[in-house]
Amino acid sequence: MPDSILLRIADGDRSAVPECISRYGGLIWSLARRRLASREDAEDVVQEVFVDLWRSADRFDPQVAEEITFVALIARRRVIDRLRRGAESRRTASIDEAAATLVPDPAGDAVGRRLELGEEARLADEQLARLKPEEQQVLRLSIFDSLSHSAIAEQTGLPLGTVKSHIRRGLDSLRQKMAGRSRTTTERSTR
Repeated sequence: MPDSILLRIADGDRSAVPECISRYGGLIWSLARRRLASREDAEDVVQEVFVDLWRSADRFDPQVAEEITFVALIARRRVIDRLRRGAESRRTASIDEAAATLVPDPAGDAVGRRLELGEEARLADEQLARLKPEEQQVLRLSIFDSLSHSAIAEQTGLPLGTVKSHIRRGLDSLRQKMAGRSRTTTERSTR
């Protein structure tokens, strides 16, 4: 089994925190951005998800689910919570509150981080599109629809072992491609 970042976080390993952000930031951002109309809401959800991950890392059990599934499930729940809160607040929002949301964020770091996360999510989506069609299909069902491996097997008609193999190979391939992209980008920026 690959090194579990969440188990390391649960054990108090501080070096696992930036690794977690690096590994799952793009995934969480793309899940939030696909469902939420507001970029600010998506940013808030990403932050909430990471806070939840720090608090609940000790609940992660690699025997029950893969780490990426655990992360995606928490992200999905936070997105749904945000959608519900948004629906409630839209019913009671005043004109002044709506106008206040149009004021741009003066913090340059926040803008830069938003652009970086957006680019990372775009690259992750590009890399996902380059996987074999069967790997794409099961990964999308797992990550975006939060289906269990057995539910994916039932929906696609594939054997459970094949579903698990496609997910594992697809995730491994995505990690390698994204890690290669990160190294290339870092090398360019240090020159």
